Amino acid sequence: MESITTLIVDDERPFGNIVSQRLRQRGITASAVSSGPEALLRLVQTHRIEVVVLDLKMPGMDGIDTLRAIKKTTPLVEVVMLTGHATIDSAIEAMKSGAFDYLTKPFDIDQLVEKITAAARKKRDRDAKIREIRARPFISEREREEMIKRLLETDVKLDT
Repeated sequence: MESITTLIVDDERPFGNIVSQRLRQRGITASAVSSGPEALLRLVQTHRIEVVVLDLKMPGMDGIDTLRAIKKTTPLVEVVMLTGHATIDSAIEAMKSGAFDYLTKPFDIDQLVEKITAAARKKRDRDAKIREIRARPFISEREREEMIKRLLETDVKLDT
């Protein structure tokens, strides 16, 4: 698998920088920002980020609000939530809002790498399915868009 482009979002800037450095040491392209609005701006500017590792508790725009905005603006980007304040309710809310997975601090960096790798694989598989749908002959643009919409909403496997 080619290098995965990852964005770390954590209001504790030194923590985000350390995590991104440790990911880079493991072959993952990673950078860090310290707020939800910064993350959204980077996603819009870059268009290449595959996985966001997102802190749940941040001042201003929290992780859940940021997750929802990410899924609204860039629905194919996968998000791994990260928190030191884990509750069952927050985990459920994150998953309902579209998070790929959820990790608690402190965490093992290899476990984070596994989750990022799995999330990137899911994103790349969906990207490939969308390209396949767009390339199908003999279906209308409306049918293509409906198929893509269903893929994004349900993650169903398409018959090829």
